Amino acid sequence: MAASLGFSGSARADVSSWVYAGFGPAWLDEGGRERYTLQLETGLGTPPGSVVFGGLLRVQPIFGEGSDLALLFRGATRGFVQGGFGFAIDAGGYERFWGEKSAGGLGSLVLGAPWGITLSASAGMGTNDTRFATLTLGLDFARLTVYRTDGTNWFPNPHATDEQGRGPR
Repeated sequence: MAASLGFSGSARADVSSWVYAGFGPAWLDEGGRERYTLQLETGLGTPPGSVVFGGLLRVQPIFGEGSDLALLFRGATRGFVQGGFGFAIDAGGYERFWGEKSAGGLGSLVLGAPWGITLSASAGMGTNDTRFATLTLGLDFARLTVYRTDGTNWFPNPHATDEQGRGPR
């Protein structure tokens, strides 16, 4: 019995991950001021399949104000995860520790292009009548390097997963 518990077959599944940095405008409801933001996020998801689910940690400094922190759930397409064309939808909660402190909900629509190029549109509402929106353009380093399946004819990627989510052989 103990010997059978110590045996496992070979597994080649690979998790999905995201490591994004982007920059763009942020609109705050406090007097309609436009600011700029740096969006940094990292997360893990299920193996690449037709739909991938996972979680993200986002840190979003808004220049001249402070930083928001968010924990988000992500649903993404295989094309998005594997560095090609695709999209993801993020939803979760945020906490603001500066100005009129606030906590609330946040949602994002994230469009992915080849080579990890990513456009993220986010909006949120929270306590103290807080409303905001951001639009960032940046690069997802995991989608550019480890998970990239586009452009491998002239720039090979030995770490890419196949369509069943299995890692390199």
